[in-house]
Amino acid sequence: MALGRMNHTVVTQFIMLGLTKNPELQGVLFCVLLLIYMVAFLGNMLIVVAIICNATLHTPMYILLLGLATVDIVCTTSIIPEVLWTMLSAESTISYSGCMSQLFFFTWSLGAEMVLFTTMAYDHYVAICFPLHYSTIMNPCTCVALLSLVMAIAVTNSWVHTGLILRLTFCGPNTIDHFFCEIPPLLALSCSPVRINEVMVYIADITLAGFIIRAILRIRSAEGKKKAFSTCSSHLIVMSLYYSPVMYTYIRPASSYTFEKDKVVAALYTLVTPTLNPIVYSFRNKEMQAGVRKVLLKH
Repeated sequence: MALGRMNHTVVTQFIMLGLTKNPELQGVLFCVLLLIYMVAFLGNMLIVVAIICNATLHTPMYILLLGLATVDIVCTTSIIPEVLWTMLSAESTISYSGCMSQLFFFTWSLGAEMVLFTTMAYDHYVAICFPLHYSTIMNPCTCVALLSLVMAIAVTNSWVHTGLILRLTFCGPNTIDHFFCEIPPLLALSCSPVRINEVMVYIADITLAGFIIRAILRIRSAEGKKKAFSTCSSHLIVMSLYYSPVMYTYIRPASSYTFEKDKVVAALYTLVTPTLNPIVYSFRNKEMQAGVRKVLLKH
C-alpha cells in the first residue's frame, strides 16, 4: 500500500516474504520457530527470575547475565512473534511504523549484546586472573557503570541507524525478501541515496569490533588458567557464532546483499545465539542451577 506525495509513491507498509517462499515448508518452519522462541524466551526469562529472586546471585557476574538474558528476550520477541503472525495470516504485511519499531529494538539488542559480551569477558578475566582483588575491582559502582555504558552505546547505535533509515524514501517496490525488518534489505529498497547509512554502518561495525576484539583478548588471557579453559572456549564459540555473521551481513554495501543466503546467516544471530546463551552462560553453572531450582520449587 502506498500514498502519493510530490509525484512520488510513499510506502506505508511492507510485504515480508519470510524465510521461504515454499508453502510446503511453512508448517514445518512455523513449528520450528515456535519451538525456538519458547526455548529462548522461557530459558532467558527463567534466568531473569532466578537472579532477581535469589540474593546469592546478586553479584556482578550474574547481574551481567541478567542483562544478557533481557537483551535476548527483547531480540527474539521483537522478531519471532511477528514472523509467526505473518506465517498464519493471509497477507504477510507489516506497517511502516511497525517495521521501524522492529528495526529499532533489534538494532538496540544487537549493539547491547556485542558490548555485553565484552563486559562479561572483562568480568571473567578479573575473576580468574585477579581473584583476590575481584570484589574491589568489580564493585557495585563498577557494575552499574558498565551496564550504563552498555545501555548508552546500544541506545545511541539504535537511534542513529533508525533515524537514518527514517530519512530515506521508499517509493516501491515494497517487498522485503527477508523475515524481519533489518538495515541491509531496507537499504536495498530505498529510492534515496544510502551512502551515509552504509558509512555509519561501517563505523558502527568497526567500533563494535573493537569491543569484541578486546573481549577475545581477555578470554585468551584467561585461558592460561586451566580451570577456565572449557568455559573460555564456550565463550569464544558463542561470540564467534554471533559476531561473524553480523560482520558478514553489515560490512557489505546494500547492492551486494544476497537475500536467500543472508536470511540463513541472519537466523544465526537472531534465533540460534539467543537460544544457546542460557545454556552456555547460565545453566551449566552450579549456582545458577541452584537458583533455578529454588524458583521452580516455589511454584
